[in-house]
Amino acid sequence: MDLEKRPAAPAPEQPPAQAEGCLVVAIRLPVRIIALIVVVPVRLVWDALVVGGRFVRDTALRPLGRGLGWLGRTLVVVPLSALWRYVLAPVGRALGAAVVFLGKCLFVWPWVGLWRYVAVPVGMGLGWLLWMLLVVPSVWLYEHVLTPLGHGLAWLGRALGAGAVGLGRGVRWLLRMLFVVPAVWLYTWVLAPVGRAIAWAARGVGAGIMWLVRGIGLVVGTLLRWIFVVPAVAVWRWVLAPVGRGIAVVAREIGDALGHAWRVAGYVSRAVWRFLGQLLRWIFVTPARWVYRSVLTPVGHAVRDLVWRPAADAARAVGRTTRQALAAARQSVRQARADVRRALFGAPKERVPVGEVPRARREPDTGRGRTLGNSTTVLTKE
Repeated sequence: MDLEKRPAAPAPEQPPAQAEGCLVVAIRLPVRIIALIVVVPVRLVWDALVVGGRFVRDTALRPLGRGLGWLGRTLVVVPLSALWRYVLAPVGRALGAAVVFLGKCLFVWPWVGLWRYVAVPVGMGLGWLLWMLLVVPSVWLYEHVLTPLGHGLAWLGRALGAGAVGLGRGVRWLLRMLFVVPAVWLYTWVLAPVGRAIAWAARGVGAGIMWLVRGIGLVVGTLLRWIFVVPAVAVWRWVLAPVGRGIAVVAREIGDALGHAWRVAGYVSRAVWRFLGQLLRWIFVTPARWVYRSVLTPVGHAVRDLVWRPAADAARAVGRTTRQALAAARQSVRQARADVRRALFGAPKERVPVGEVPRARREPDTGRGRTLGNSTTVLTKE
């Protein structure tokens, strides 16, 4: 077991921070102050516009868009869909079927009939006629005339070719001895040495010209370098680069200042709008809540307990008494009407309950059928 304390791992080396110049330190604070002064009103207006835009979007634009969408679907999409589905599509299919049928009637079926019943039989007849008039005589002429004639001409051509080959070989040897051999000797012993001498002289002249051109180019290049390149490099190194670095520093600081000011303006805007909201709450909401809770609610409860509830109880009592009086009057009128009817027409007859009706006499329920010796009627019963 390793009981010794292990050395701590070395911390990763951080890249050295770039030192900020005096220009950065000098312009940072004024730029940030000016940016903050300029950006805070813009951020306040921006936040107000954002809140207003969201409110308008949620309360006006979105319902308006939904209404316009529904209206567009109702007035445009649904009628056009119905028109396409129930009018244009069936009419188009019917027209397509009619055009196809008409095309078949005018073009397909006549040409098919013409091809099947006219062109094919005529073509077969013409083919047989051409076969008998051209092919058969041509085959006979090839087999019995042209083939023997061709064999004879081939033998004659082979004989003439052998003679021409011998003659060509003799002519080729004569031309070689008269032209090729002298030309090769002239090239080998005259033209080649002269050409090598001319090439050596041309290489020497070319090398001299190249050295001369290189010297002139070196002189001209050095002169142009000192006239144009060195001043341009000096201007870039000692003027443009420092100015560019300064402009870059200023632009970076302005960008950082604007970003910092925008963030700070966000906090300021949130604080301002929260303060305004709290102020409006203190001015309107809190007094209204206090008035509702401390004044209107007790007054409402008092009015409910002292005015509305007794009035409701009294109204219910009056209604109950009125209903009872109306019921009593209705019962009295009904009783008076019954007395008048009894005095004019007499008392109604009492209904007598009907007794038990005697059952009809039927034949006895027996399992055997009726016979002559065993009658079931009263007259013939013994």
